Amino acid sequence: MAPQIRGPARVVLVALMATAMVNGPSAAEAEEAVVRPVPVPTVEGPIPGSPPGDPSSPDVEDTYPWLATNSDLAAKGYVEQEFYVSGKADAYGTGGELLAEDVPYRTRVLVRRPVRQAAFIGTVLAEWQNVTAGYDLDALWTPSQILQAGYAWVGISAQRVGVNQLRGWSPARYGALDVTGGGRFTADELSYSVFSQVAKALRHPAVRPLGGLHARTVLAVGASQSAARMTVYYDAVLPKTESVFDGYANIVGPAPTRAGSEPVFHVLSETDVRSPVRPPDRAGLRRWEVAGAAHSGWHGQQYRQPLLTRDLGAAPTYDCDRPPFSRVPLQHVIAAAYAHLARWTRDGVRPPGAPPLEFDPDGTKARDELGLARGGIRLSQVVAPTALNTGDNSGESFCFLFGTHVPFDQAQLDRLYPSRGHYVAAVARADARNLQAGYLLPADARQNLIDAGSGKVE
Repeated sequence: MAPQIRGPARVVLVALMATAMVNGPSAAEAEEAVVRPVPVPTVEGPIPGSPPGDPSSPDVEDTYPWLATNSDLAAKGYVEQEFYVSGKADAYGTGGELLAEDVPYRTRVLVRRPVRQAAFIGTVLAEWQNVTAGYDLDALWTPSQILQAGYAWVGISAQRVGVNQLRGWSPARYGALDVTGGGRFTADELSYSVFSQVAKALRHPAVRPLGGLHARTVLAVGASQSAARMTVYYDAVLPKTESVFDGYANIVGPAPTRAGSEPVFHVLSETDVRSPVRPPDRAGLRRWEVAGAAHSGWHGQQYRQPLLTRDLGAAPTYDCDRPPFSRVPLQHVIAAAYAHLARWTRDGVRPPGAPPLEFDPDGTKARDELGLARGGIRLSQVVAPTALNTGDNSGESFCFLFGTHVPFDQAQLDRLYPSRGHYVAAVARADARNLQAGYLLPADARQNLIDAGSGKVE
């Protein structure tokens, strides 16, 4: 296989370059060497409708996007818009084998973006929507970090489970969507092509799902199950297709093993690190592990609870063996990783490495006298703790993903911090180290200090 060439220039037929050689490739090798172009899909919208509305209404104008944000986007100079995206996708197996060509599809994308180019940092976070819960979940939409940085965020519905739930939730709005080729491909064989076509549209001047914004950098981001799909895409499909993403952020899930030309940032919570044997960093891969953080923590649950109550009638509840939902803000580290990844793709500046989580000789995670994990990236919520936050839990359903949160009693707090000033100073010192190391952004450090001083602690 010839080395990858990024961008449209990758649309080459390597076999033609070899015909002058005496020992040229076989016909099968020549076919394998074809790098398939990614077509520009048709984009329709913005689709009318916004909360509050009635998803069961027969009139699209009276409906609204599934999980439409309740964040005050207008106050930050942002807008939320939804679009239909349609075209013809190729179907791929998980080994990268081409199963079919030009299969019609129709899906939706949700865009949250700055209104003005001047407020746009130039980077798009294109999220592969997670469907583990049975519906589209914008797991990596973190309003405070994304809005304060000036990113555009795009949620892409690429999988059958999510699209089918949308069809049932609002038939008027989503009834015509289909990512199965009319039922021919029910194992998400079209998802890789759909995902890449949306990325192609984000840069196309005539399609304009970003309005008038000009995207310099498009990052593929996905959490958990979506990270697994992106791993298949990167390892097996991308070598055969045009490169449309500048970099990849695989969050709390698998990461590619192939050494490609597009950099990959792998961020894991404590929950996700289950073995002392881990792959080392390499030229195109950076891996960070975050002590005390959970695969699905408190901050995301708090944001989504009112939205799920609005759109499903009730948010799910869980009876876990230990108090759930670590409050270590994994989103702070993810935000720093995005900034590094964008710089890495544009300027070739490799992000800093990070120490791994530590394990005891018996293969279990090493913990200090308070029960907190040793090693890894250590945010101030772990270095200056007011509670036991871990990545571990057990019990029904998804409890094993939620971590734990057990607040310290007053006697323990008094032993750790003789005064609030001592506590605030400990937070400031920890955040200063993480700022210097590149694991934390200044805005999040400022908020940590504000929270510590006001008594709002995790």
